[in-house]
Order: sequence, then structure tokens, then C-alpha cells
Amino acid sequence: MHKKTAIIGATDNPDRYAYQAAKSLMGKNHEVVLLGIRKGEVNKQAIVSEWPEKIEDLHSVTMYIGAPRQAEYYNYILQLKPKRVIFNPGTENPEFYKLLHENGIEVLEACTLVMLSIGNY
Repeated sequence: MHKKTAIIGATDNPDRYAYQAAKSLMGKNHEVVLLGIRKGEVNKQAIVSEWPEKIEDLHSVTMYIGAPRQAEYYNYILQLKPKRVIFNPGTENPEFYKLLHENGIEVLEACTLVMLSIGNY
């Protein structure tokens, strides 16, 4: 089953894990919404710096920004109502986990790239 995924912290820098995750998700035919602070593109898909208020049929959010920068996005992510939020290594945030759990959203401390590579995304 393909899962529409929003990447928070998307970048067009091929050295970054967010870029590699976007390419891997696309390569496995998952629909991806690239949310970044700067415009750019991955595989000819635009990184948007003006984030949409609503993302239809969103399954997952995968985080690529550290905890100190996440607080400004709490309400945004909560109102998107994803089924789960994946906290990649370096993005762990127990404060945000609590809010997500209170709103019925699954929290995973995991690596999107590893999940994809072993087939449990």
C-alpha cells in the first residue's frame, strides 16, 4: 500500500537524508509532499516553502528538522491529521510525542530510509 508522505525539512541537497528519503519514497511509488524552508526540487518535484493548509489523504509525516525548530510546526502537523509521524535520528522530541499521542497520532522513532530498505514502511 502506498502511503502519501509529507517530508518536513525537505531539501534539494543530495547529501542530506531528507533528500535521500524523498528519492527513495518516490522510487517506491509513494506520493510525496516536499515541505521545506527554501524552494528547490527533487526528481523534478517542487519543494514548497509556502505550506498548504490541507494535504488530502496524508498518511505519514517524516521529520527532518531537530526538536528546537519543531515547536513552530506543532499546530500545523496536528491539523494535517496524519496517521503517524516518523521521527528520524536526531529529530527525537518527547514533548511533541505527547501532543501527537493526545491527538490520536502514532509516533515512531525510526529511520525512514531503513524502513523503506527493509520493507516495513
